[in-house]
Amino acid sequence: MSTFYMVATPIGNLEDITYRAVQTLKNVDVIACEDTRHTQQLLNHFEISKRLIACHAHNEINSAKGIVELLGSGLDVAFVSDAGTPGISDPGARVVTAVRQAGFPVVPIPGPSAVATLVSVAGFVGKSFTFEGFLSPRKGRRTKRLAQLLQRDEAFILYESPFRIIKTLEEIAALDATRTLVAGREMTKKFEEFLQGTAAEVASTLAGRDAVKGEFAVLVAPKQTGESDDNDSEA
Repeated sequence: MSTFYMVATPIGNLEDITYRAVQTLKNVDVIACEDTRHTQQLLNHFEISKRLIACHAHNEINSAKGIVELLGSGLDVAFVSDAGTPGISDPGARVVTAVRQAGFPVVPIPGPSAVATLVSVAGFVGKSFTFEGFLSPRKGRRTKRLAQLLQRDEAFILYESPFRIIKTLEEIAALDATRTLVAGREMTKKFEEFLQGTAAEVASTLAGRDAVKGEFAVLVAPKQTGESDDNDSEA
């Protein structure tokens, strides 16, 4: 039976791809991807030549039908997003649902993830966190959601563009001036950087630069409750 593979790809440094991911991309018949030009660069680096089809946020439902048809014709298909693990703030979830409903196996090929990368170096996540991804571009919805997240007793992670990062940090600072966070920029790349402090401090650092470049992942520390994190011990 044909198989559908969800393949994680590097978030920056191409050497982070797994051996299994490379082998999977070499062995499948077709690769569905968020951006064919971007994925072609990755495939060229590893000397992989495959048929590419576009599957992005604006055509995911129709693309899912086409992928199911390819699987039905006996072809193995892999799916990759532009970076990291597909389906996490990226297209892929609708395709997985359609493929599984059609009766074909879905196999994950795990690997890089911006979420896991940032959590691993933050040092203050605790036992749980909320992954929010990109906030709404509409100010009212964005501010309301930030207020809800800041009321929780757990950390949360946001993705943000270089064009809105300062504004988002300033909104967090206005809602909670004491909350600390760590912002990861250009993770795994040449100019990788981690900025830690209050939202206002990090916003000020970025605002003082001539330009802000690179995508951001931001991990906001959990609200301090004064209680111990270790609640597993018995009396």
